[in-house]
Amino acid sequence: MAYLEIVGIRKTFGEVVALDEVTLSIERGEFFTLLGPSGCGKTTLLRIVAGFETPDRGSVQLEGEEITEVPPNRRNMGMVFQAYSLFPNMTAEENVEFGLRVRGWPAAERARRVAELFDLIGLSAARKRYPFQLSGGEQQRVALARALAIEPKVLLLDEPLSALDAKIRVQLREEIRAIQKRLGITTLYVTHDQEEAMAISDRVAVLSHGRIEQIGPPAEIYENPLTPFVASFVGTMNRLEGTVQDGREGLVNYRGIQLRVNAARGRDPGTRVFVFIRPEVVEVRLVGEGDGLKGRIFSQSFMGPVTRLRIALDQGGELIADIPSARAKALTMGMEVIATFPPDAAGILNI
Repeated sequence: MAYLEIVGIRKTFGEVVALDEVTLSIERGEFFTLLGPSGCGKTTLLRIVAGFETPDRGSVQLEGEEITEVPPNRRNMGMVFQAYSLFPNMTAEENVEFGLRVRGWPAAERARRVAELFDLIGLSAARKRYPFQLSGGEQQRVALARALAIEPKVLLLDEPLSALDAKIRVQLREEIRAIQKRLGITTLYVTHDQEEAMAISDRVAVLSHGRIEQIGPPAEIYENPLTPFVASFVGTMNRLEGTVQDGREGLVNYRGIQLRVNAARGRDPGTRVFVFIRPEVVEVRLVGEGDGLKGRIFSQSFMGPVTRLRIALDQGGELIADIPSARAKALTMGMEVIATFPPDAAGILNI
């Protein structure tokens, strides 16, 4: 049995189904992320694990013990909220110490634990400051230390970085992951940011409309999406609608153009499919430099090391390609080009 088990959770708010038979298992020490758009049910699931919401049916089990009806203060879980929720009338040190006081820790033990945590989050010099004297990133570090102070069995984080600017967000997510690894604490993390989920998680569950679409390691979710929703939500994805022409050779017909897609091998001829292609695997050449999907560049977006091209295909539809910016200098708006991709770099899903 896994360390944290969530079994058959259903939760409704009036006629709205927030969670529909959600089941997942989280191992001890794992960094597990719930990823999905707003309204998909991820925060509701986190609140059910924390004990702030009660499911209509289903169960939550921790170390084999049923805790579905156990109140939040008896679950031994630490939670970091999106809005930090620090006590404004307490110093950073007093905020971190609060949970230990409530639990009756001796003064000497409280002092030792608080000192350890401020050293862990790198804010020892800010212990006497009040929340309004701290930056957003510092407040979130204090909130994290407060959640860790009670030595919880599970750490719960609800969109903890969404209110921070991009640079601080990247820095702090790396720090959270480093702290989690150092402590070996089981962590359940909620975010709508795909890059964030991919960067720090051991495994990810992608949710949509209260259901789990796919669970797996970040690379598996990114490279092998199992549903059209996952393919479109996680990263940028080209989607070409075609028909399997030859299942033995892996040939797909896209509007009269023959595409070689290894993932189409074994599928019946005539099967309608979506061919999924990541922009970074698309190769762009000048007309006359080989066969492929012919089109015209209608958009260029400089993104630092790569430039994103949008190509209007002659057959209809468009293709997005991310190519090295140094190569993109030779390409101009309106230029006719040929787009290709390796046969083993595309995925297939039945329509």
